[in-house]
Amino acid sequence: MLRRRRKHSASSSSPAAASAKKKDRSGRGSVHPKPTSASSAGRSGVGGGSSEPAPAPAPAETPPAAAKGAKRKGGARLWMRLGRAGRSEIVELDKGAIVARVGIPARDLRILGPIFSYSSNILARERAMVVNLEFIRAVVTAEEVLLLDPLSQEVLPFVDQLRQHFSMKNPVEAAEIERELPFEFQVLEIALDVVCSCLDAETAELEKAAYPVLDELTKKVSNKNLERVRCLKGDLTRLLARLQKVKDEIEHLLDDHEDMAHLCLTRKQIQNQQFEALTASGASNSIVAAGTDSAKHNPNFQSNASIITSIYVDHDVEDLDMLLEAYFMQLDGTRNKILLIREHIDDTEDYMNIQLDHRRNELIQLQLILAVISFGIALETYIASAFTMNLPCSFYHVYGLFWPFVVGSSGFSFLIFLALMGYAWWMELLSP
Repeated sequence: MLRRRRKHSASSSSPAAASAKKKDRSGRGSVHPKPTSASSAGRSGVGGGSSEPAPAPAPAETPPAAAKGAKRKGGARLWMRLGRAGRSEIVELDKGAIVARVGIPARDLRILGPIFSYSSNILARERAMVVNLEFIRAVVTAEEVLLLDPLSQEVLPFVDQLRQHFSMKNPVEAAEIERELPFEFQVLEIALDVVCSCLDAETAELEKAAYPVLDELTKKVSNKNLERVRCLKGDLTRLLARLQKVKDEIEHLLDDHEDMAHLCLTRKQIQNQQFEALTASGASNSIVAAGTDSAKHNPNFQSNASIITSIYVDHDVEDLDMLLEAYFMQLDGTRNKILLIREHIDDTEDYMNIQLDHRRNELIQLQLILAVISFGIALETYIASAFTMNLPCSFYHVYGLFWPFVVGSSGFSFLIFLALMGYAWWMELLSP
């Protein structure tokens, strides 16, 4: 009986085993994911009787697109890095990477955001210069420049000028230019040149569009011409405000020589390198281990270093002063053009007000003439209506008196009209 039961159970389990073998063969022929740890543990427990736990599954790799999207969500933005030699590359950096790379506070990156668009700031920090001029938002160091949103249409001219300026020169020519003007000043000069040229071009476009519109308005006053002048005046006001922000920032730097000295990043870098080299040489030549401290605290060493540093810094500040003053004068000339256009608009408005006053005076004169005529007609109508009343009067029975009376009353009304018109003329209420 026991053997029969075993045979019966083996025969009943044979179809399931056969189907399992078929599935296993089909799984070997096709590509499927590896079995989980639980199934492998079950097989090991059945086959070998081992109780060791299976290793944890390896984490799935994140695809590059998903990682890029996650990085974008984390605050990464598109930047262009351009070095002294003119090599440029497009990179994605977040605020933390920028802060660690250039050594500026995180709050300085807020002025490069969209909230402060079309604002003007030039901030000097220990290792970098933060530039926010109109559409140009960049962080400049002594070795490289990081430009935000380099692929936008407004920034492309600045990118082209940067590449053209730094890539077309051999090392000897680049060294000569750097001797005259440091790297950060060259970047600042190109930025100011692009911004001033853009503002000048917009001013020229407004000037080109303003004079025909104003001439048309002086010829014919219409709603269309008035609307065009109103839009022109609004664009002019916004352009003047943008230009004034850039001009005020440059003027602020020109008034503060300490801020201009902080903008000399290359000079500060060279100064730090020379100080470290002198300190290291003093430490190597000293017999005592504390020779470095003695070199640092040596008054002659500090006085000589401060004199040399002040000479070079004054030279760089003078170069920056001349650079900023040149673009300040250019912005002042553009501002004078805008003010000239605004003055022309104000003159046109005054001329239109004079014309409107003249038309108003003409309407008042016409109203006065009509009032005098109405008075004469009303007087004659009063006389006629007085005789139309059903009152006893002896003149009704006089033959031939009607026409002389009508002519006389009409003449009397006309004389009253002439008298009133003459009085208005004499009082200069009516223009000739």
